[in-house]
Amino acid sequence: MKPSLHPVVPAPISRRSFLRGAGVLAALPFLESLSPTVLRAGARVPVKPPVRFGIYTVTGGTVSESWVPKETGALGKLPSILRSLEPHKDQMLILSNLAQSGQADGKINAHEHCAYLHLTAADKVGKVDGRPMASQSIDERAAEIIGAESLLPAVRMGYSGGETSFFFDRQGRSLPVERNPRTAFERMFKGRQLVAPNWARRLGASASEVVKSGPRSYDTQVVDLILEDARRTQKKLGHADQAKLNEYLESVYSIEKRVRRVQERIAIEALDMKDPGPSNPHLPANFPADNAAQDQLVRAVGRNPAVHGDYLRIMADLMVLAFQTDTTRVCSLGLGDDGALFPGVVTVGYEHHAHALEHHGNAGRIEDADPVAREGLRQIHAWYTQFFAEAVAKMAAIDEGGSSLLDNTVLLYTSYMSDGGHGRTNYPALLAGRAGGKLKPGRHIAYQKDTPMANLYVELLDLLGDRTGEFGNSRVSKKAAYDGRLPGLV
Repeated sequence: MKPSLHPVVPAPISRRSFLRGAGVLAALPFLESLSPTVLRAGARVPVKPPVRFGIYTVTGGTVSESWVPKETGALGKLPSILRSLEPHKDQMLILSNLAQSGQADGKINAHEHCAYLHLTAADKVGKVDGRPMASQSIDERAAEIIGAESLLPAVRMGYSGGETSFFFDRQGRSLPVERNPRTAFERMFKGRQLVAPNWARRLGASASEVVKSGPRSYDTQVVDLILEDARRTQKKLGHADQAKLNEYLESVYSIEKRVRRVQERIAIEALDMKDPGPSNPHLPANFPADNAAQDQLVRAVGRNPAVHGDYLRIMADLMVLAFQTDTTRVCSLGLGDDGALFPGVVTVGYEHHAHALEHHGNAGRIEDADPVAREGLRQIHAWYTQFFAEAVAKMAAIDEGGSSLLDNTVLLYTSYMSDGGHGRTNYPALLAGRAGGKLKPGRHIAYQKDTPMANLYVELLDLLGDRTGEFGNSRVSKKAAYDGRLPGLV
């Protein structure tokens, strides 16, 4: 039985709560303008759907000679691992010679070393009391920048975890990843209807259309009562207790802000249900009917390539659905499994175990690697890419009112190692999408050898509005290059 998709009744919002919570209408996340254009420097500029940021990362690195184009500049025929992306190469940037140089503290193995560096580009990683420690990962930083503008700041799904922990908070602590697709779906959509935003209407809505007057929600009343009681109590306290109460009030103000944002979101989605956008969201194919089916699916991923493929499609479809419905604007997929078996995918030799192939198929010099194992790896990576290509095709087909979901997204396709031998130079790095017109795709750019991956992360965050110009070890790496940036993406 499929999950219930019935909508909840929108909670009414009072004029008082709206004015107090929002301050001014322009501060609302979805109301950057009260008309389909905004006035900037004396000129009217069309307002576009928001930019989304996605990460699609797989295990095992790649086979570089079958990933990196031989020529720079405009993309010609793609290398074999990327061949399934041919129909969309005008939406892609392939970036070569990016590397990680961060050091390990000696308490972690080679897989953990690569994993903790992967999306953090930290200068040093390790463990504290047996727990992974790094610096903030790019997805978490992206969520800080644009996460407040959607229902969920960030979504992380997939098979990663343990040795392949990729995601870290500002304090450098490992963040959880949702492995189960039904659980992920319910977290995002339980009690909500699948509906595509009408961006033209959202960005041109008036205040009266977005927020209806009426009684306050129960949650808002509770928060208001707490604040009123706390303010009365504050006058009777000594200096030390007032400081403690102020810390408490900061937490309550944070809750108040979230409550009001959810109320605003409910009101906006109610309008979308009456007047939706041009696309039609739907559940992924082969979605597990119940928890038992979900558990069976997840357990079989590493043993059965057909099930593994279904899992990859479902998780990618959930990412597309999350972006399409504006549930989140930051979504990361940590996919694949170094311990997976690939009978039928690997058609050469007798070995089908990914980890064994990774070690036999890689060496300090390519010519020293087992050529049969290396061909097996090439087949595995080409297999992974076809599922990424399917997700790209689906995003390209979703109309957001004159532009596609892919046009308004930047997707990073990569791996936590550059190769299965724990390599950390010349990572596979591909960007798909135009980031709302901010990227100039259709090219291969080769940077100087060992340019830090951190530089790419700086540029991706810049696309989302981060103007700090620094991330990870972009400026402090021993291999620092291009003044911590990555020229030529636009």
